[in-house]
Amino acid sequence: MSDLETRPAEQRLACGAAGGPEELLLTARRVPLGKTTEVSRLLPDRQVRMVGAWCFLDHYGPEDLGDSPGMRVWAHPHTGLQTVSWLLEGEIEHRDSLGSLARVRPGELHVMTAGAGIVHSELSPPDRPPTMHGLQLWVALPDAARHVAPHFDTVTDLPRLERPGLGGQVLLGEVDGVRSPAPTYSPLCAADLVLEPGADVEIALDPAFEHGVVVVVGDATAAGTAGVVDQLVYLGTDRTRLRLRSTGGGRVMLLGGEPFGEEVVMWWNFIGRSHEEVVGHRDAWERRDDRFPPVVARGERVMEAPPLPTVPLKARPSRRVAP
Repeated sequence: MSDLETRPAEQRLACGAAGGPEELLLTARRVPLGKTTEVSRLLPDRQVRMVGAWCFLDHYGPEDLGDSPGMRVWAHPHTGLQTVSWLLEGEIEHRDSLGSLARVRPGELHVMTAGAGIVHSELSPPDRPPTMHGLQLWVALPDAARHVAPHFDTVTDLPRLERPGLGGQVLLGEVDGVRSPAPTYSPLCAADLVLEPGADVEIALDPAFEHGVVVVVGDATAAGTAGVVDQLVYLGTDRTRLRLRSTGGGRVMLLGGEPFGEEVVMWWNFIGRSHEEVVGHRDAWERRDDRFPPVVARGERVMEAPPLPTVPLKARPSRRVAP
């Protein structure tokens, strides 16, 4: 998925050591995604820029497509990151410059590693189901992996995590002893968890990770903080257990990872290590350099990069600023 903001901020995401357990409730902001879709953006946030290597999180839907064409995210580039696509309802067609053609469906994980550069599109197919609901996440690649050759992976046999009152799938990494086979380049985890009405359950966490719990359906309380749809409970590090509760039932995405120890600059669909590097990525896309091959053909419909800021923005604080 693309960041379609017409004036995207350049964000310097420099993540130092985390400060132990916290409970901070964040609320998403609404962002247009093209002319037909609006999303709730939870990361990056003014107070929490990243959760581990997780640097971008959009929640969209549930949307009744009706007469709407659905998602229309035309061909656009990425560098220095992985996109993680997770659908709760509906179908989306993914195409990329590697020749990949995939139907993104609920319960199947799709991870696109941009590395040095890739181009892809995401469109609702004509024979789509009537409802679209999902999450799009980005993972910042560490310096040792950010120039890898791009690749696209689909994982359909994700392991299940079942506890009394809770059930779900582990998407990446390991959660409470259940490990996903999906490819990762830094220590992180993600799980889609469904809480039954009245659920009160604990799961084990890696204390070296910082964690966040995103509510996507219903209600959920993570540790001692209650959240509703489109809120993220940031939990910090140094937790060995997490208590999850729900009154009426809910669905959450648990994210975690070791605090990302590298400074990165994220602007539009690019992640680099300096303002100048990101400017180079944009120039290469504008020239349709060979590092950004077409998805189908050079004459295809594409998304043009927004104008750059007139001056480099000042560095942002690492992960947190005071409210």
